[in-house]
Amino acid sequence: MSTFDANALECLAAIVEEGGFERAALRLLITQSAVSQRLRSLEVQVGTVLIVRSRPLKPTSAGRLLLKHALQMRLLRADLERDLKDLAPGASGTAGDEERISIAVNADSIATWAVPALSRLARQGLGLEIITDDQDFTIEWLREGRVLGCVTTVKQALRSCRLVPLGAMRYVAVAQADYAAAHCPQGLSPHNFRALPFVAFNRKDDLQCEFVGRVLKLQQVALRQLYVPSSEGQVRAILDGWGVSVVPELLVREHLRDGRLVDIAPGHALPVELYWHCWNLDSVVLDALSSALTSAATAALG
Repeated sequence: MSTFDANALECLAAIVEEGGFERAALRLLITQSAVSQRLRSLEVQVGTVLIVRSRPLKPTSAGRLLLKHALQMRLLRADLERDLKDLAPGASGTAGDEERISIAVNADSIATWAVPALSRLARQGLGLEIITDDQDFTIEWLREGRVLGCVTTVKQALRSCRLVPLGAMRYVAVAQADYAAAHCPQGLSPHNFRALPFVAFNRKDDLQCEFVGRVLKLQQVALRQLYVPSSEGQVRAILDGWGVSVVPELLVREHLRDGRLVDIAPGHALPVELYWHCWNLDSVVLDALSSALTSAATAALG
């Protein structure tokens, strides 16, 4: 089996993660020419192209395999760093930016329970990179080998990965109190939902339509939608009277208590089951990440 140069593997990872040769060079503190040379040497060794020079840059199938290998090498180095600290607590860490451990987490989990779950590991010096995407699509980052774990709604484990159920995040439909009094005083109904603007996360967000369809027992739902690609931003928009939105109950609990927001479909909630997927590897760092996330999710989601 070929032995791949660690610097060349990190170069490949930097190109993909940073989205280009120039930014990869800045991150690795080398010239752009050196980045190209390292990638070229890796491609010659493998015998195929590893990066599609498109916008954005994308790894080929072979590139994704080597990218996954590069991230596994990072994980091994992070495990070694952690073990050395346990043996010599006073020793300073040597891990640099290239040792980042990447996971993909949906925005609503980031805005509620996931960041507190990871705080202890971050304070201990673990180089975390959290990539955000819709909860139905975070699995693609893991499938492509670009992260070592993800929080997703997909309940089928990928090959060579393990899966842990996290619990269900409850979504409710809310509006600012004055807006609700003016536009839907009797709550959400078959007669008013088409006239209400719904603030969605982005065009991947189908929770708004799914919620309305379930509550009103409709087969097909078409909504007027505005897009704010931030969980906190969605709530801010609702508080400012943009319209209504289906958001995590955890995120708006205090606003519902103090009356700034009202539930426009009382008695109805949409539970979305979440799962933690990660590589099935023997790793202290990976076990620590899994434990932190599953424990926090159990406490927050029940």
